[in-house]
Amino acid sequence: MANKNNMYANELIEAEAQSWDYILTYLRPPCVRCAIQLGIPDILHKNADPIMSLSDLIAALPNLNPSKTTFIPILMRVLVDLGLFNYHHQQGDGYSLTSVGRLFVENDPSNKRSIFTFLTQFEIVDSMSDWLRNDLPTAFETAHGKSIWDYCAGESEYSGVFNDAMASDSKLISNLLISDCCSGVFEGLTSLVDVGGGTGTVAMAIAGAFPSLKCAVLDLPHAIGDRKGTQNLEFVAGNMFDKIPHANAILLKWILHDWNDEDCVKILKKCKESIPSKEKGGKLIIIDIVMEDNCSNNERLVQSQHLMDLLVRIIYASKERSNKEWEKLFLDAGFSGYKIITSLGLRSLMEVYP
Repeated sequence: MANKNNMYANELIEAEAQSWDYILTYLRPPCVRCAIQLGIPDILHKNADPIMSLSDLIAALPNLNPSKTTFIPILMRVLVDLGLFNYHHQQGDGYSLTSVGRLFVENDPSNKRSIFTFLTQFEIVDSMSDWLRNDLPTAFETAHGKSIWDYCAGESEYSGVFNDAMASDSKLISNLLISDCCSGVFEGLTSLVDVGGGTGTVAMAIAGAFPSLKCAVLDLPHAIGDRKGTQNLEFVAGNMFDKIPHANAILLKWILHDWNDEDCVKILKKCKESIPSKEKGGKLIIIDIVMEDNCSNNERLVQSQHLMDLLVRIIYASKERSNKEWEKLFLDAGFSGYKIITSLGLRSLMEVYP
């Protein structure tokens, strides 16, 4: 009986610890936001020594009220727990950036600051229970009275944050696309259209890495704005549901997970109309999540995919897809085959052939 009581007590203690983690997890994004607003990642990044003492960090914080200095080590302790910084006790209570922390440095080419701001500035998730009780398609519409696309079109400030977030994510993907693991995807191509390419971050990286490849960015007029192209890059204002410029290949980076199956098939058919046959080198290049693909041994990636699936459902009324679900979309749109390259962590690269 004593052993059973001990086992129950241990289970209860573990369950309570986990429940407190759920309860207190809402504090994590505000702590990260506070660090960004105070400029802590940038201060550590610019410091001449890789390890910065607590006293030097406090002295470098702009406009910090002297009465609040004792709170900084408390904040830093949480941020160390979150993996943004390393703590060096033997070096006199010093701190250094981790690889995660570097993604919040303002001028880092792969920084996540904009996408963090985009996903945390609106309390969409707080409307989830209300959304489940009404007949609106998304929790975003429940919270804001219109779809995210209509909201972006009507709110220039929000549209700017959205575009910055997508551009920030695109910088990271661009580095991977032109690296050895993926660069072979573009070999032999003479033209490419980045559909929904926004500010053109990915297309510019590809055009720069492959000067003989003619690239175009297709997006809605408010996203394109007055952007000008270069010698092998142009911007085209238009709607992917109406017409996509002809090219050897079409790139869809994190586009299809924004749309339901019916709309995805429409987009894919428009793409198919705009590329040559497989024998002539025609293909789609899709960067998107394949649920639990290449992630089964990485619990953090699997959990991120599950959360991303939840997010796109409540924002876009869409979903992340498994291998079989992707295959069905491709076949329904008239494509003959595809292959998956699992080199992008959370996401995969798919080559789809007419």
